[in-house]
Amino acid sequence: QVQLVESGGGLVQAGGSLRLSCAASVRIFSSYTMGWFRQAPGKERELVATIRWHSGSTYYADPVKGRFTISRDNAKNTVYLQMNSLRSEDTAVYYCAAGRTSLLFGPRVVDYWGQGTQVTVSS
Repeated sequence: QVQLVESGGGLVQAGGSLRLSCAASVRIFSSYTMGWFRQAPGKERELVATIRWHSGSTYYADPVKGRFTISRDNAKNTVYLQMNSLRSEDTAVYYCAAGRTSLLFGPRVVDYWGQGTQVTVSS
């Protein structure tokens, strides 16, 4: 059983930055993909970014391209999401996720979820 624990959320002004962390309780299998989803009030959970644990290859949703960066630290079993140039529309609960298949298929293929961390961007 993999437990994912997020940290780093909070309140920030528009244009500011935050870094989210997601620590896994066990070593992540090299075949897994890690990622971040977010869910704003009244909206569906959407994919933000993913990273293949073995290769480090990444994917970004269009709304965050050029502003967010996903990375991993294999030794610490930790995934990060660096968020720059934050906008009010980035306000959401951010969830760390792990899956054996591509997370591009959406929340239904996620095997493990973190508890979520709130990110609020004030304009």
